[in-house]
Amino acid sequence: MRISQIDLWHVQVPLHGTFYPSWIPGFPQTENRFTLIRLRTDDGLEGFSAGPAMGHERQGLGSLLGPYLLGERADDLVTIRQRVREMGYLGVRLGWIEAACWDLIGKARKLPVWRLLAPDAPTTGDVKLYLSTGQVRAGPEHARVIESALAQGFDTVKLRVHSPTLEEDVTQMRDARRLGGDAVHLGVDANQAWRVGVVTDIAAWSYERALTFCNEMHQLRFDWVEEPLAMDDYAGLSKLREAVEVDLTGGELNNQGLPEFGVMLERRCYDVYQPDAVFTGGIAETWKIIQRVKAAGARYTPHTWTNGIGFAINLQLYAASPWRADSKLEYPDDAPWVPQARDGLLAEPFLHQRGRLPLPTKPGLGFELDARQLRRFGSHFFKATKLRMAVQAVMDKGIATAKELGARRDARMTARSAALDAMTARGEDPVTASLVD
Repeated sequence: MRISQIDLWHVQVPLHGTFYPSWIPGFPQTENRFTLIRLRTDDGLEGFSAGPAMGHERQGLGSLLGPYLLGERADDLVTIRQRVREMGYLGVRLGWIEAACWDLIGKARKLPVWRLLAPDAPTTGDVKLYLSTGQVRAGPEHARVIESALAQGFDTVKLRVHSPTLEEDVTQMRDARRLGGDAVHLGVDANQAWRVGVVTDIAAWSYERALTFCNEMHQLRFDWVEEPLAMDDYAGLSKLREAVEVDLTGGELNNQGLPEFGVMLERRCYDVYQPDAVFTGGIAETWKIIQRVKAAGARYTPHTWTNGIGFAINLQLYAASPWRADSKLEYPDDAPWVPQARDGLLAEPFLHQRGRLPLPTKPGLGFELDARQLRRFGSHFFKATKLRMAVQAVMDKGIATAKELGARRDARMTARSAALDAMTARGEDPVTASLVD
């Protein structure tokens, strides 16, 4: 299970038209862009993950990954997570890479990742979904979306607001409820946690605006309001949650790992926490967050607005969670952002049946890539092997220093592997150990 090769691609999957994401007001998006990573092991397995991208901002990522990951054991998640943390010291958030190791482990053990996380969880049933839109619309347009969602079998829809004034936001939601009727459960995402004003700089919400909006949504019988204040306004979120009756949800993207989620849970910022493993530190870190959420008496359902691989990662975590039976998972589908574009590299897109998905059964993260689609939409920009890394080390450091560094590194990994083998001989699982605080 040693990582013997690392490959990276820039991927650009065309959308079915121009999409205007509510989280970047005024920005016309025509492609779903992400960085794809493939980890190969010395026994021939392949594990994949993906990190959302705006363009080619990770062009130099490979030169960082090679020295940190090549030769490490993919099942040594304690070390892998430490290496990801170390790379983060340089300002690069790479928690999404860890999921490729879970993909490898699941394939090696012939189990889906959710069964590795929760081996005692029920293996029957399915996953209920809610339809998640991504664009700001007028009320009549929302009504058409709701009507379509109900016809497809969904009973819950998430809408978006991000208009210049409170009055516009409330009017859009009031019209959506009036025109959409009472047969549907509604939630609304304000996208205030991580405000982006690169195109249109709409002002951030004040506490007073958030309070008024949440009270209005309660009157309109909305089930939840998502991220009504900045992600690090812990005091404001805690105060707001105590002041309103509608559920508050959040913590999806830029809140990092247990330390930040621990603060939010301690201050009771949200009723429902939405960590997306692609952003919040990887699968092991998110699983620990889920356990903290459960202990705090709160609820969990993840953010999934990235791409098909990101959706697969969070589907595995949700399937393992104790909320699978009585809550719903976010299902992004908002033309022109349709499942076929969202899942453009997958051999089998995640297509719902009457608002439900079956539990994942395939080993690992539960998907296979379509090689033709990867050639069509992907641009391979980095490959690392032990030989390539050795040559680069000689060029950078000289042959004597490179040999010394290589010997030290090999000795460290050999000692760590022996420790893992001893752990296994004692009947302990290195993977399970990585999930313990």
